[in-house]
Amino acid sequence: MTENNNIPKITALAITYNEEENVKRYVEGLNFADEIIFVDSFSTDKTVALAKEMNVLVLERKFDNFSDQRNFAISKAQNDWILFFDLDEIISADLESEIKNVLKNPLNNVAYFVKRNFFFMGKYIKFGGWQNDKAVRLFNKNYCKYNGNLVHEEVQSSGKIGILKNGVNHYSYKSFDNYNDKLNLYSKLQATNLYNQKVKPNGYHLIFRPTYRFVWQYLFRFGILDGKEGFILAYVHSFSVFKRYLQLWMMYRKIE
Repeated sequence: MTENNNIPKITALAITYNEEENVKRYVEGLNFADEIIFVDSFSTDKTVALAKEMNVLVLERKFDNFSDQRNFAISKAQNDWILFFDLDEIISADLESEIKNVLKNPLNNVAYFVKRNFFFMGKYIKFGGWQNDKAVRLFNKNYCKYNGNLVHEEVQSSGKIGILKNGVNHYSYKSFDNYNDKLNLYSKLQATNLYNQKVKPNGYHLIFRPTYRFVWQYLFRFGILDGKEGFILAYVHSFSVFKRYLQLWMMYRKIE
């Protein structure tokens, strides 16, 4: 972590759980930040030890949902400008340079989208909806916070949002079981969201919604052009939609 004399000071934040294989690369990719903080959900691997060895401030907090975890991290940042990348996103030298340049003159923007190039099973996925994937990864905490969604949380901004030219490579796939576990967590949190909104599932949710998700991703968004990986992605994501409403149905019936 180095001093930045010509740009505002930056805090890099991350929420972590069992990310030992990504810690070194992530911290080295953000060594231009003035402060790096991990909010860890009690990892059982070497995530915490490795992070502390690299002078990262690690705060442990029980995971409840993504928005609360991220907003808690923001509350601990000493600096106004925040970088909030995931550990499976790779920050390139070009992106680092662009971040430094825009912070010298933000042009009244209080946040910036970063495009994400999604890799699945070792393949760059060009279709299925991922061709338009982007997320706010740079923002001023005085104008921004996460919107409260339990999952698929987004930054709410009270000012202008720009978009950076350089993106990140996003490697969320470790193994099929790990990816499936991640989708299961998302489904459970989405079901809780719907339960809190008093949405009651029916045949439309359990049959039409998963089917539409597959058709939308595989055909309408051209996932078919990504080959077998495109089919697998469309299938597992459509099943996660089914599981979301199944879990919601189980909540109403008090079934574990």
